[in-house]
Amino acid sequence: MTKKDELLAPRKPRADAERNRLRLLDTAKAAFAKKGSDVSLEEIAQSAGVGIGTLYRHFPNRDALIAAVYRNETEQLARAAKQLAETHPPVEALREWMFLFIDYIATKHGMYAALNSLTDGTSDLYAKSGKQISDAIELLTARAVANHDIRLEIDPLDLLRAVAGVANVSAGPHWKVAATRLVDIMIAGLSKDSKAE
Repeated sequence: MTKKDELLAPRKPRADAERNRLRLLDTAKAAFAKKGSDVSLEEIAQSAGVGIGTLYRHFPNRDALIAAVYRNETEQLARAAKQLAETHPPVEALREWMFLFIDYIATKHGMYAALNSLTDGTSDLYAKSGKQISDAIELLTARAVANHDIRLEIDPLDLLRAVAGVANVSAGPHWKVAATRLVDIMIAGLSKDSKAE
């Protein structure tokens, strides 16, 4: 095969490798949520339909996989804020993103044992994810305020702390329903206050 042929050849292995990586992340997320840190890497690879060597090519050890799952969830949440801002009216984008944040909290709770098993702890991981989440909520609330949909006199992160608080306090099977109701109550309250001015 000539150099020209190599350059023109399809990059299928790279696409396959990315699909394998994403499948491993999804499978690991579900496995850690179900079994905590006790799930084996071999079990994750088998459930994802790949060999253990493929898992290790993407994630050299358990800590790397756990951190990658958490980072992937945070990055998806951050990207969703930008996508919703581009495709939805400001207050609806905020509301929909907060519902996604509820799912993010559920994932984090499910992975709690796995995250706490990280050798180097979670400080660096949480610091970066905290910045991404802060930027996302600030983007969405700023748009809603600028559009006069809501009036916000608190730190935008307080909205998320309230939702997370419901998750931590309730911790029962129906906490997601309560958290969803809380989002609707907060949005309605913020909207009502801005119109009452």
